[in-house]
Amino acid sequence: MLTKTAVTDDQVAAVLAPVGAVRQVEPLAGGMFATVLRVDLTDGRRVVAKVTGAAPSRLLRYEHGISGTEAGVYRLAHRAGLPVPAVLHEDGSREHVDGDVVVTEHVPGVLWSDLDLDPAATIRVRRELGAVMARLHRITGDRYGYPAPASGLSRTSWPEAFAAMVEAALADAERWDVPLPHARLRAAVAAGREVLATITTPRLVHADLWPGNILLDPAGDTGHGLAAVLDAERALWGDPVFELVGADQLGVGAVDPDVLAGYRDAGGDLGLGDGAPGAGDPAAWTRLRLYRAYFACLLVVEIVPRAYTGDWVEGYAATARGNLERMLDELGA
Repeated sequence: MLTKTAVTDDQVAAVLAPVGAVRQVEPLAGGMFATVLRVDLTDGRRVVAKVTGAAPSRLLRYEHGISGTEAGVYRLAHRAGLPVPAVLHEDGSREHVDGDVVVTEHVPGVLWSDLDLDPAATIRVRRELGAVMARLHRITGDRYGYPAPASGLSRTSWPEAFAAMVEAALADAERWDVPLPHARLRAAVAAGREVLATITTPRLVHADLWPGNILLDPAGDTGHGLAAVLDAERALWGDPVFELVGADQLGVGAVDPDVLAGYRDAGGDLGLGDGAPGAGDPAAWTRLRLYRAYFACLLVVEIVPRAYTGDWVEGYAATARGNLERMLDELGA
């Protein structure tokens, strides 16, 4: 696995000095290359410090500068009243820690992925998530693609941005000697340019809203209400339909009808009808297939720089590759 940045309590205290004095530091489970720490301050507050320190040589192209992306997205979403942690401090100086640091408020709760919800609670949370997506997508920008300048993947139109994202993924595959169907993917993107061009407003897309990034509040009035969405580092500006890929990263068929219902209840429409393949606008399904194909490439390629290990890796890679081939077949048909 990719080695995370080691951080001492003294280093944490130095980084958090502008926020408050540190009383206790406790590691939390985090992403593949981020060190996440829960920190109690002497004034009684509890905060979270996230240190992203992976060497650029081990990052995919779109991941460059993602720490700043996360902080920026949290600020935008927080101002819009969305359930995200408030940003308290950023430190990209690397003066105290070998990494970029984002400090946020601590939101109490339990990750959705760690809970075994009953069917009624699952439906309720899925609808809440759909509503959050719709509210998030009301936030608009002035460029498309990944916002971090370090990625070099921001463009003035969505077709240009998406094509650049795909080319970056293919270049990453070549860099780590991961075979991918380059020609077929490029042909699919070129054939889809017209439907991609129907996206004329860059909307904020979290792009990673799977249950491991959804914090629930078991003590809510209705039980297991959505407390916060986390890990906004992979966010981009583009097509709201892309959101559905990050929420179901190995999905290839129907889209969750409860998420779509929650989205509609909040005043949005993704053009996919009730989520059954073929329902709604064919152009929306074409775009979804393109995004699923792109995401499958990322899942396949990242296995090498992340140095994934375990019995699950072979099956995971095979599934992602199978999904990519299926999406290209459907797009070609």
